Amino acid sequence: MRKLALLFPGQGSQYIGMGKELLDESAAARELFAEASEVLGLDLQQLIFQGSTEELTRTENAQPALLAVSTALFHAYMDDIGVEPICLAGHSLGEFSALTSAGAIPFADALRLVRRRGQLMQEAAAEGLGAMCAIMGSQPEQVERTCLNVSADMNRSVVISNYNSSTQLVISGHREAVEAAAKQLEQGGARIAFLKVSAPFHSPLMQDAAARFEEELAACTYHPFRWPVLSNVTGKPYESLEQIVPYLTKQLTAPVRWDLTMRELLAAGVAVAAELGPKQVLTQFVRTDAKSITCYPYEKTLERGQLKEELAGEIKDEAKRRRTNNVVTRCLAAAVCTRNRNWDLEEYERGFVAPYRQVQHLQQQLDESGEEPTKEQMQEALEHLRQMFVTKRVPEQEQQERFAEILRLTGTTELFSSLLQQESH
Repeated sequence: MRKLALLFPGQGSQYIGMGKELLDESAAARELFAEASEVLGLDLQQLIFQGSTEELTRTENAQPALLAVSTALFHAYMDDIGVEPICLAGHSLGEFSALTSAGAIPFADALRLVRRRGQLMQEAAAEGLGAMCAIMGSQPEQVERTCLNVSADMNRSVVISNYNSSTQLVISGHREAVEAAAKQLEQGGARIAFLKVSAPFHSPLMQDAAARFEEELAACTYHPFRWPVLSNVTGKPYESLEQIVPYLTKQLTAPVRWDLTMRELLAAGVAVAAELGPKQVLTQFVRTDAKSITCYPYEKTLERGQLKEELAGEIKDEAKRRRTNNVVTRCLAAAVCTRNRNWDLEEYERGFVAPYRQVQHLQQQLDESGEEPTKEQMQEALEHLRQMFVTKRVPEQEQQERFAEILRLTGTTELFSSLLQQESH
C-alpha cells in the first residue's frame, strides 16, 4: 500500500463559495457547519456563500471559515475513501486543521482558538506598521542576506516568514524595511508581489499577539494524536502533546518551514497526498518540490472522484485490513490463544464454547456483508470474550492487558474506555 499524507491550506486560500459542492451533497458537512455557526455565534454558511469577499477575508473570519471547510473535507475523505494517512500537515492556519483532524484539538475548541488567533492578528494589522511580500526567483541565502542588511541599515525588521517552495519565499516585517528589501531583490532579478495584508505575520513583530495567544492555548485540553502531525516550526512530527502550546505560539513569530515539511514527506516515502481545503496552493508546492508525490486537490466533486479512482487499490486493501483487524476478529484470536485453567468440561462447554460460537457467527455475518462491525456488535463480542476469560479462569490482570491490547490495536480505546475502567475495579 502506498503511503498517503493529508495536507491543509492556510489563510489566502479562502474565497466566496468555497466548499459549496460538499455542503450540497453532505448532510454531515451541513451539521458540522451548523455546529461551527453555533460555536462562533455567526452564520458561517451565510458568510461563506452570501457574504462579501472583504468580510470573508478579514483574518478573524477567514481562519474559522477555512478550518470548518477543511474539517468538513476531512470527514468527507474518511467517509468516502478512508485510507489511513501516515501523517497530516497544514500550512500556517492549516496546522490547526491538521491537529483537529488528527484528534488532538476538539473541533469546537479549534474554532474558538483560530477565531481568537485571527482577532489578535487583526489587531496587529490595524496598527498598519507591517507588510508582507512574496519573492519569486531568488535563492533563500540571497533573500536572508538582503533582509539582514536592510534590517541593520534601517533599524527596522524584515525576515523571511514563509519558506513555501524552491521558487517562492515570503518576507515580513516593518513596511519600510519590507519595501526596501523587495526593491533590492527585484533589482537583482526576482519577481515580487505584495500580499493584501497589513500585519507582518510570522515575524518577530507578532510577539505581543503570540504572548496573548499563548494564554488562550494554555487554557485548552489536548488529546492523543490519531496520526502524526508535522509542525510548521520544525517540519517534523510533534513528539508529544506538551509541544502543542509552545509550537503554535512560536508559529506566529517564526517562519513557516513548508520546505522542511516537503522534505519530511519525501523522507517518509509518501507517494500520494490530498489537499483538504479550497484552491490548490499546496498541491502546486508539492508539484514543484516533491515531484515523486502525486498530489490531488479535494474540494470539488470531480477532484474527489479523481482521488478515489487513484486510491482504488488502497481502498480495497484498507477495507480488507479493517475486516481482518477489528474488535470481533481480535476477540476470536484472544479467546483461542489465552491459556485455559478450567478442566470442568460441562462448564467449559457452556461458558466458552457457546459464546465462542456466537462470536464466530458474528464474524461470519461480517465476512458475508463486507461491512465493519457496529458499536453494538463490538460490544457483544467483548462481552462474550469477558465470559470466555472468566470460564478459562484467566487472572484479572491478564484480562485487563488483553482488553487493552485489543482496543489499542483496533483504535477503539476511547470508544470502550468504560470497559477498561470497569476492569480496573
